[in-house]
Amino acid sequence: MVQIPSLWVAGMAFFPFVFIKSKKPSKKLLNHERIHLRQQLEMGFLPFYLWYFVEYLVRLAVHRNHYVAYRNISFEREAFSHESSSLYLRQRRLWAFWYFL
Repeated sequence: MVQIPSLWVAGMAFFPFVFIKSKKPSKKLLNHERIHLRQQLEMGFLPFYLWYFVEYLVRLAVHRNHYVAYRNISFEREAFSHESSSLYLRQRRLWAFWYFL
């Protein structure tokens, strides 16, 4: 975990690091970012970000709203759905984000 006070978002997973804005991030935020690390690990770093960007563009074209597009990216849907569960990563199935497409 690396703290960057000037980060434009609360947290960001960039395998193998989690960058955070706050000195004391919530457990929920850290769990959300750890889910992204797992997604990146199973897909590979570059394919993950390529897919993320393309899916964002598709969602943006459909919803015409940045926030709605971001929240509907399959990786984000999985992470937001399970960020409150500290046990999720222990039971998560491989390629679980597919269920959120």
